[in-house]
Amino acid sequence: MASSDKMNNETISPDKIDISREENSSEIILPQIFRTIEADLLGMLYHVLGNIEDARDALQDTFIRCWKHRDSLYEIQNIRAWIFKIAYNIARDVKKSAWQKRRQALLDDENGILSHEPKADDAMIRSEELKQFQKAIQSLDNEEKEVFLLRQNGELTFEQIAQTLNIPLGTAKTRMRRAVMKLHGILEE
Repeated sequence: MASSDKMNNETISPDKIDISREENSSEIILPQIFRTIEADLLGMLYHVLGNIEDARDALQDTFIRCWKHRDSLYEIQNIRAWIFKIAYNIARDVKKSAWQKRRQALLDDENGILSHEPKADDAMIRSEELKQFQKAIQSLDNEEKEVFLLRQNGELTFEQIAQTLNIPLGTAKTRMRRAVMKLHGILEE
C-alpha cells in the first residue's frame, strides 16, 4: 500500500518507468503519465488535425485506448513513444473520416473570412505566423509529418521514432531532414 501512495505523489517520467506487475500499478501510473505528456500530445494532435476540438477528442480517445491496454504496460519498453504512436494513429483515422473533412471545410471558410481583417496587433501577427506554420506542416507528406511531429512535439529520439514507426533509423533521419527543408522553403516564401 505504501508503494501505491508513493506512486500517487511522484512526478512520473514516461521515458524511465519500470512498471511492476503489482496489482493496480498501471491504473495509478497511466493517468500520471498522461498528465505529464498531455500538453505535448495535444500540441501534436492539434498540428495533425488542424483544430482544437478534434485534438481534444483524439486526446481523450488516446487515453481510452491506452486504458484498455493498461494491463500490458509492463511489457512496453518506451511508454511515451507507445502513447504518441496511438495518438498519431487516432489522429490519422479522424482526419480520414468524412465528418472531419466537412468540419475542416467549414473552418477553412471561416478562417478565410477572418484573414481579410487588418492585422495591426502583435498577437494577431503571431497568430498569423502560427497559422502559416500549421499550414506548412499540413503540406508535408504524411511520412515526413509523422516523423516531424513525433520529434518536435513528442520529443522522441530518432531511435525511438524508428522503433515506433517500424522503419530504419536512417529513414527516420531522412524524413526529418526532408520535412525541415520543406518547411524552411515554404516559410521563406
